[in-house]
Amino acid sequence: MDDAPFTHIVRVDIDPEHEDAFAEWYVSQHFPDLLACPGWLSAQRYITVGEGQKYAAVYEVAGKWAFDTPEFHKVKGFGPFTPHVRNFARVQIRAITEKF
Repeated sequence: MDDAPFTHIVRVDIDPEHEDAFAEWYVSQHFPDLLACPGWLSAQRYITVGEGQKYAAVYEVAGKWAFDTPEFHKVKGFGPFTPHVRNFARVQIRAITEKF
């Protein structure tokens, strides 16, 4: 079961003066770079409508092995925005029931 597909969720805040550039980088560079890595199947950005970190990215990943590829190690993280990211959190989840 450890190598089964799962959902990887990353939640962050970004310093307000960098939000627009961060959004552009995420969609135009970070997502394409990650999706070019073996095992990274899909990516989507979200904005929080309740409490917690303002931004979330949700990824479908083929298995834990996708975090151990050379391609992933070259593109992981927040690149030039690392100093401006706050309240980083991640969770990895797997469905326990079928979709209804």
